[in-house]
Amino acid sequence: MTDKNPRDKGTLLLAFITGLAINGSFSVLFNSFVPFSIFPLIALGLAAWCLHQRYLNRAMPEGMPSLAAAFFLLGILLYSAIVRADYPEIGSNFLPVVLMVALIFWIGTRLRRRR
Repeated sequence: MTDKNPRDKGTLLLAFITGLAINGSFSVLFNSFVPFSIFPLIALGLAAWCLHQRYLNRAMPEGMPSLAAAFFLLGILLYSAIVRADYPEIGSNFLPVVLMVALIFWIGTRLRRRR
């Protein structure tokens, strides 16, 4: 394997965590069903700062920005599905789960093409 592969995985992981944290922060601040916690806000700040530093200090390989955006959306959809499963009063989690599955298949095909 090449040396760039672990850095690519780190960028994708940070994008995923940023998606989770942004939806968690939004839910904590604006959703009355979800109890308040400071931790999603802290996680959002740290993950966004680390992702920004990675963007400034390293060049992204071809195809990485679209994969990072897909992982970001995957994090948003995953948190939304989990919160809707915990609090069914909010609504059904059918649409986030279907979008997540489609996004996972798209990510899988893009990762196979990169190899």
